Amino acid sequence: MLINCTGQNQLGKNIKPDVITEPVAHDTDDPAIWINPKNASKSIIIGTDKDSDGGLYAFDLNGKIINKVTGLKRPNNVDIEYGFTLDGHKIDIAALTERETNKVKLYALPELKEVGEFTVFDGETERSPMGISMYKNPKTNEIFVIAGRKSGPSGSYLWQYKLSEKDGRITGEAVRKFGKYSGLKEIESIAVDDELGYVYYSDEQFGVHQYYADPAKGNEELLVFGKNDFKSDVEGISIYPTSPSEGYILVSNQQNNTFNVYLRENPSKGRVAEIPVSTLESDGSEVTNVNLGPKFPKGIFVAMSNGRVFHIYDWRTVEERIKSQMKP
Repeated sequence: MLINCTGQNQLGKNIKPDVITEPVAHDTDDPAIWINPKNASKSIIIGTDKDSDGGLYAFDLNGKIINKVTGLKRPNNVDIEYGFTLDGHKIDIAALTERETNKVKLYALPELKEVGEFTVFDGETERSPMGISMYKNPKTNEIFVIAGRKSGPSGSYLWQYKLSEKDGRITGEAVRKFGKYSGLKEIESIAVDDELGYVYYSDEQFGVHQYYADPAKGNEELLVFGKNDFKSDVEGISIYPTSPSEGYILVSNQQNNTFNVYLRENPSKGRVAEIPVSTLESDGSEVTNVNLGPKFPKGIFVAMSNGRVFHIYDWRTVEERIKSQMKP
């Protein structure tokens, strides 16, 4: 099912975003999507502004900035998880890496209230956290942060932290060190499939690695896919479910301004489509399959772009292009 076309001319016209967000102050890097449980059309997109005077921004689905936290020390990637119990109440949280302080910072959603932080890669000479994803064990409801760094040794490039409450705030304890690394460039993008229990990460200029997300299942690498499918850097990863066990994994082909698509149920089959986008040099993305109202009934795909903005695509446009390339 591999699609052999690599140039944008062969792939057809670039799809256009339905919405472009208002610009942030410095440099967009990574988005996440929070689903409003009372009214999905009021869901928000959050995204980092990567700078020494950076921030975390919240946008509505029209791309308008509705809230922000500023003064962060080079925030890099961000992810969201639902239902952490803090002070006896369930809250949804966003976790981001703050590179210049070697911390993970945590914020309650949707208000972006800071509710915790902890240092990462303690005792290591190579720290500088970049990538982050969150995992909620569906059986135990335990919530974890998986963080990556600017550089690190193969076999323990990623560290996994179990979140807990301490003195009314959220903290994290290291419970696992794992992750092979090619040594070619760096590892930034990390994504977790909670339902299927996998964690994926982009080893830039090499491929995408797959492991179990549950620390109890060990550190054996399950798969590497995407080799030779990318012009240069392997970047942002997004997972779109079409059923409890099927769907798509979209990975940014950064220097080609496209997203490579793999089957969620079996990424080893290889690339099944390549989507040319208007987004430039994207190294962070997110997707949801939730009905967000009449404008986005099958969800949205969000990607960081040059120009200090995020692009919001109607999933139906992305899906149409995927299906047009897939062989029966």
